[in-house]
Amino acid sequence: MFSYPLSIHLPVSFCKLKSGLDPERNENQFLLVWLWSKVQDPPEEEFSSADLTWKKFGTAEHHDDVALIPYARVDEFIIGECSNVECPTRFHIERGRKRSKGSLKEYKSDEYLEYRLYWCSFGPENYGEGGGVLPSRKYRLNTRNRAARPQSMRGCTCHFVVKRLYARPSLALIIYNERRHINKSGFVCHGPLDKDAIGPGAKKIPYISNEIQQQTMSMIYLGIPEENVLEKHIEYIQRYCGSDATVSTLASQYVRKLGMIIKRSTHELDLDDQASIRMWVERNKKSIFFYQDTSETDPFILGIQTEWQLQQMVRFGHRSLLAADSTFGIKRLKYPLCTLLVFDSRHHALPVAWIITRSIAKADVAKWTKALVDRTRSIEPGWKTNGFVIDDAAMEIDPIRDTFCCPILFALWRVRRSWLRNLVKKCSNIEVQREIFKRLGEVAYGIWGGVNISVALEELIQDFVDQTAFMDYFKSSWVPKIEMWLSTMRTLPLASQEASGAIEAYHVKLKTKLFDDSHLGALQRVDWLVHKLTTELHSAYWLDRYADESDSFQNVKEEYIASTSWHRALQIPDSAVTLDDKGHLFAKVASLKDSSITHLVWNPGSDFAFCDCAWSMQGNICKHVIKVNMICETDEGYKPSMSFQSFREILMDLWKKPMDDSIALDESVAWTRQMLDQTKQLVELNSSNDIGIVVNNMPLKWVSKKGRTFVGIPASLPALPSSSKSITKNLQKNRKRKRLSRLR
Repeated sequence: MFSYPLSIHLPVSFCKLKSGLDPERNENQFLLVWLWSKVQDPPEEEFSSADLTWKKFGTAEHHDDVALIPYARVDEFIIGECSNVECPTRFHIERGRKRSKGSLKEYKSDEYLEYRLYWCSFGPENYGEGGGVLPSRKYRLNTRNRAARPQSMRGCTCHFVVKRLYARPSLALIIYNERRHINKSGFVCHGPLDKDAIGPGAKKIPYISNEIQQQTMSMIYLGIPEENVLEKHIEYIQRYCGSDATVSTLASQYVRKLGMIIKRSTHELDLDDQASIRMWVERNKKSIFFYQDTSETDPFILGIQTEWQLQQMVRFGHRSLLAADSTFGIKRLKYPLCTLLVFDSRHHALPVAWIITRSIAKADVAKWTKALVDRTRSIEPGWKTNGFVIDDAAMEIDPIRDTFCCPILFALWRVRRSWLRNLVKKCSNIEVQREIFKRLGEVAYGIWGGVNISVALEELIQDFVDQTAFMDYFKSSWVPKIEMWLSTMRTLPLASQEASGAIEAYHVKLKTKLFDDSHLGALQRVDWLVHKLTTELHSAYWLDRYADESDSFQNVKEEYIASTSWHRALQIPDSAVTLDDKGHLFAKVASLKDSSITHLVWNPGSDFAFCDCAWSMQGNICKHVIKVNMICETDEGYKPSMSFQSFREILMDLWKKPMDDSIALDESVAWTRQMLDQTKQLVELNSSNDIGIVVNNMPLKWVSKKGRTFVGIPASLPALPSSSKSITKNLQKNRKRKRLSRLR
């Protein structure tokens, strides 16, 4: 960025005072040092570039505007820039980089600790240039028309860079490369001053941000009455345009037109499904992170992630968990759907990517996982997840482990749901249902007890031989592959009931949205699936998050909070639960709505507890089972959860000493020591009032060859001798002589 000479010149005496080097060569460094004394902190709560004094920097042909502000006020500056009256917009992060403190041994005064390139959301692409010939059409569509919204790219070149300075992390250097909202031709390309806006009254149309449009679309997709949609829409429009009768009239027209567009929109861009998908991909490149069309050698793979989903993945997936709801619709859809989920601030499962493919080969999984991680790290270079939860034993975990570089966990919800749903469906006697489900749970728990799985399954089949419908299903669908599933459960750490319940809640919502009777004829079209995901489902989750964070749409917020069985279980008081103290066979949970109703939970404390409520009889993990298991955790007379049992087995494996004094012992000691050190550091960090003391006590960290930090080296270590430089020079001379001798 500072590669050309400055357009302003500092006094030579000032340059020589700061450094004995050539003033012209180091003028950019001296400018920054001079700017340090000119840090600007406007008193306004939100401020823009108009409130700052800028220094010109560059050549006669082109220059940048430079200013220095406190790093803590960068967000206020960006908000102020978005509120520009002449060109209201939003800025998105086009590119970002980050480096850790101490990674540079030598650095210039303008080196960055964090680097962000912000670009006006009307650019940098220009979707209004030219047109396109659609695959199945013989005529050309005109795509030059522009809409006054950020997602309609106009080729705006307005952008700036925010550098968090390495030398002074509390300051941010703002480098405005182009302050005007113009295109490459130099014309204003959006806002009230845009001469090419549609229609004679386009300049009077109120500004509709991406957030307002998404909110309005979400409400329409969810079936909220038009009066309520219009009321909310006008409320947010008036934040930009003020209260005006004309604004209200235009907003009303906008809502009605948007509603008509949504109702008339169709997923069929072409009669041929494959051609329709190609057209959709071409039109929605920013929502695609990976696309591979069907060929003789490659299977079909479509990876979808909207910009909002990318933001949620960066926000909630960093140093947290990712999860997969894999193989959805494997029997009913043309291609199965795999959803990647993060757990939001309320630990609800939030979809952040959809992958449509039938291939589970390692090479194909590696392709889309790498593309997804690369896209995430292009926004947040330091992004890293702490774990990945899978729900299918047949899923290839090597590409996931290699790409995400994290542990793999296994969620039991799919096994439990499949067994319980088919048991209720194929067996009419509820007492027999309870007993079979309990025996199936004993088979699952038997992976740690040395139980012979084959014998246990044979006894189960013999004891319930009269239940032919369920046993035929179990023998055909599960017996051939149950060893694989149990082996996965034994090998991988098991996810908690809260995580399993959150994934299952998403699965149920997805099933409700997609498998509507009115759409059964379209299940074999991929374009229909893509349309449903990116419109209705995406809008539903967007509005859920918006309602929760903005404390608006109280009905939506309440439904969102109570959408998982775990959160519903937290509302049940302990006094409503009665345990069977004698045989520990069952527990009773009194209904909060009707005290005369009591739900019976059999096999309490187990992941395979059976409840007689309607939600549980559909195969779901209900709130009564979760609440009973919460209470049973503190009672030693009940079984621990399988996730806790799995965690305990992992610790025991690390603790057990091998039979001989081998490398296995060294590995166990190393793993145990690493866990102990991390736990001690975490406890020390939480209890310390001065983080500097904690950092200084940390071990030496080698960052790179050029820049190594010596912070935290114990004082007992001897320092390097003063003659080390001369030794290094002698070694270099010897190497040079050897090379010359070889040449001779």
